[in-house]
Amino acid sequence: MITRQFARWDPFRGYSPLQDRMNHLLRHSHSQEDPEEALTTSSFAPPADVYEDEHSFTLKIDVPGIDEKNIDVRVDNNTLTIYGERELEKDEKEENFRRVERHYGSFTRSFTLHNSVDPEQINAHYDKGVLKINLAKKAEAKPNRIKVNVSGEKTLEAKATRAAA
Repeated sequence: MITRQFARWDPFRGYSPLQDRMNHLLRHSHSQEDPEEALTTSSFAPPADVYEDEHSFTLKIDVPGIDEKNIDVRVDNNTLTIYGERELEKDEKEENFRRVERHYGSFTRSFTLHNSVDPEQINAHYDKGVLKINLAKKAEAKPNRIKVNVSGEKTLEAKATRAAA
């Protein structure tokens, strides 16, 4: 009697080494420096949430581990730009790392301002690793309540938005 053993076919078997090679290529191709310095030369984009209410827009950007002196917020030509840098802790030696998932290096995030934003009324606050930027709306962009009188005893209130000039 002949016994045959069948090997289980895995259609993705060849992709794992390919993925490893691609990761290595992408990790080291952005830096012309020594590959060992890749820990400190990466760039990243911290996540941001944008909220709007009737008075302002609010941006919340996660930047944990970044010293406030390494954060720069600017408005130029109707664009809000946030620059920052997370530095590698000096007490840790790169050769001791076995896995690095946190991003180090510099980042830039840019947002085009809505035409209702007053560029003179922007403020930023940094607390517990979150950068909160409040962008106040221009007075003409804020809603205005108008009382509507109805014949009889009832009075209605309507919400109107002033037209931006």
